[in-house]
Amino acid sequence: MNAENAGRVLLIDDDEVFVHVLGRALVTRGFEVAMARDGSGALARCADFQPSHIVLDLKLGAESGLALIPRLTAARPAARILLLTGYASIATAVEAIKRGAHDYLAKPVDADQVVQALLGNATAQPATAGDALPDAPPPLKRLEWEHIQRVLNECDGNISEAARRLGLHRRTLQRKLAKRPVREVPQR
Repeated sequence: MNAENAGRVLLIDDDEVFVHVLGRALVTRGFEVAMARDGSGALARCADFQPSHIVLDLKLGAESGLALIPRLTAARPAARILLLTGYASIATAVEAIKRGAHDYLAKPVDADQVVQALLGNATAQPATAGDALPDAPPPLKRLEWEHIQRVLNECDGNISEAARRLGLHRRTLQRKLAKRPVREVPQR
């Protein structure tokens, strides 16, 4: 695949090492790559680079990638937006799609997964017996994580307001948010 066929990708993430590694991998797969570390830099790069694809992190330091999606969509309506996050939840995935993202992937991801999502070629793999979800409901900790994410999104990321709505102390909520979500299917 050559650069003319792959397109231009704008990587927006505050993790410099991740952006550098992913950027190199995308260049080897035929993409032209530009990088930004925050919202204002992303909008500036979007205007001068004119990307056909945008890879955006959910957390950009103090900024929220969710809040940036509509502004990026307004700046480049034809660009395909992929949201990446290390804090995956159903609530944030739904909110990202509502705001205009085309796809959503949980970190860690490899470059091939990113390319498939950017090109809209994410083909579902047939489930095998070992991959089937159990009939049991998700773990309670996972449900708690989903609920916290949903309330946090309703509060536009305001931790104090979310803690008040959840009936938690703000520091308790911050500790819960610092933890990774529980996996739905145990690793083998």
